[in-house]
Amino acid sequence: MADIHQPDAAHIVVERVSLSFPSQGRSSPGGTLTVLDDVSLRISKGEFVVLLGPSGCGKSTILNLIAGFEQPSHGRVLCDGVPVRGPGPARGMVFQQANLFPWLTVMENVTFGPRMQGADKARIQHEAADYLALVGLEGFQQHYPWQLSGGMKQRVALARAWLPNPNVLLMDEPFGALDAQTRLMMQELLLAAWQKTGTTLLFVTHDVDEALFLADRVLVMSARPGRIADAIELPFGRERNIETLAQHPDYAVLKKRILHRVREEARRHLNL
Repeated sequence: MADIHQPDAAHIVVERVSLSFPSQGRSSPGGTLTVLDDVSLRISKGEFVVLLGPSGCGKSTILNLIAGFEQPSHGRVLCDGVPVRGPGPARGMVFQQANLFPWLTVMENVTFGPRMQGADKARIQHEAADYLALVGLEGFQQHYPWQLSGGMKQRVALARAWLPNPNVLLMDEPFGALDAQTRLMMQELLLAAWQKTGTTLLFVTHDVDEALFLADRVLVMSARPGRIADAIELPFGRERNIETLAQHPDYAVLKKRILHRVREEARRHLNL
């Protein structure tokens, strides 16, 4: 695992991407629903970027496009200069629900993908043990999901996503279902693990405080059709403490700016 981030080269490029689907609504039968419209963004190697925006603006869709689960109607998505044509091990994904197999142990869940692909069992288990230790689950390898709390299950999902050593980790509101204290613990754990791995990270959330605590850069999306409405570089540095971050002279100003933009877009979406 790398110890040094090198945010000096474009790792992910989303270039003038639009995505539309045939409309199923009664108001426009046979029409088109545009989810994303002319979205462009660049993410550097080792950068931690957070996507914020009103519900239905296309945040998860952007993750799906980068993961290769969907293809754009127009534009292109590049990873290290190569067009994304489908899913691949270089891009890992973590969802809001851990989605663990209940009949498999923690170790079996974490190693499931590589084992199904024929990877060396001893090597994979050794690497999985390292990642489980990284997320604070050393000693839980033989436990089953029903024996774990919600936060512990998400830590298993995080270790599982990191095991193939992806260059990019895509996280779709992974802590949204957790209680406040567990959520904070997971945020701190994620930051510590990210600093050790050097993975490029794109994280979706609705929580402005979470975005300010985690990100190098926050991208605020418009209401549907989704566009990048605002891009904010955060001045907090990487050595962050949740107890002191709110005392930073720019914290309140940036929080107000982001909240105002998100609320403005949400009102526009609701025609208020």
